[in-house]
Amino acid sequence: MGSACSCCESDKVDEGVPSRDGHSPWRIFTFKELHIATNGFSEDNKLGEGGFGSVYWGKTSDGLQIAVKQLKSMNSKAEMEFAVEVEVLGRVRHKNLLGLRGYCASAEQRLIVYDYMPNLSLLSHLHGQFANEVQLDWKKRMKVAIGSAEGLLYLHHEVTPHIIHRDIKASNVLLDSNFDPLVADFGFAKLIPDGVSHMTTRVKGTLGYLAPEYAMWGKVSESCDVYSFGILLLELVTGRKPIEKLPGGVKRTITEWAEPYIEKGRFRELADPKLRGNFDEEQLKQFINAAALCVQSEPERRPNMKEVVELLKGNEPKGKVMQLRLKSVKYGDDLVSMDQASDEDYDSDAKGGGRYDESDAYGVFGAMSNVQRMHDPYKRYADRMGKKG
Repeated sequence: MGSACSCCESDKVDEGVPSRDGHSPWRIFTFKELHIATNGFSEDNKLGEGGFGSVYWGKTSDGLQIAVKQLKSMNSKAEMEFAVEVEVLGRVRHKNLLGLRGYCASAEQRLIVYDYMPNLSLLSHLHGQFANEVQLDWKKRMKVAIGSAEGLLYLHHEVTPHIIHRDIKASNVLLDSNFDPLVADFGFAKLIPDGVSHMTTRVKGTLGYLAPEYAMWGKVSESCDVYSFGILLLELVTGRKPIEKLPGGVKRTITEWAEPYIEKGRFRELADPKLRGNFDEEQLKQFINAAALCVQSEPERRPNMKEVVELLKGNEPKGKVMQLRLKSVKYGDDLVSMDQASDEDYDSDAKGGGRYDESDAYGVFGAMSNVQRMHDPYKRYADRMGKKG
């Protein structure tokens, strides 16, 4: 990243590096450009805040709406996540992956620039400020499921080296103006060389979505993403959180809740009540079947993402029979006590402890509480010039 520093501290603008398909080039931004675009990183433009830092809405001089992630710390962990995300985002080009618009790496700043997604994240529609508006009808949910699965298929099977995301969750699935999904936030991603089936690493991610072999032993493979996607699929269909708190402080996973309904074939009762029965029951069954296959405790029994996409589209992959049974996985009490502790390191030697900022769970775009108050820096300038005239 060293070569970027001089570009960010001057007013020189890199002309950009075109993507492989010739569209949506990314480039190196100057700090001055991003400072102007976000109204000086104004509180009014802040989209959210987490353990990584803050995200701001901005508008470039050519009218492009952007989201700017500003890392708040310059320690080695933050540097690594910044480098990994820029590296991965610079490689991937797929309609269902949030691409890199650019970055800035000065002596004192690390910033990543994305396209702004007007419909925010899946989390905001399932559990956040848009949950009561029920903008996600069944057709949109199908589109979100299939599109995000195709984005993961690309990461696992079509890009070289293969990429494991490691933090698939509702806040990291962003929605554009047409509710097409874009998988985002590659700060935890792992690049897997050809011929390597799995790696052992420190555990990162969000409890509730973590595959058991990863949560307990740090074994990471494409199958970990498949498990997380299965949880996401259950969440999308049911409208329930991956881990919910019951009276008395007891915590229950979505798989524990869903298991008896699936075993008894009571699929209609699994559907999100907000849908008010407006869904295709056969498609609901397909989605539940796909989710049940994805969240099997043994990684070798899970389908790969090519097979998951086929299942979601109603095609039965060879050798994958209808599961319609779900053996829920229980996390250890020490892990559950840290319910959804995102952006922290957990490994088998360091159980318990660690700070958790709840806003971390909202991913790239934060909690998005200030969307209505964001100010266009160029409109302000035009208004001021108009008053002078």
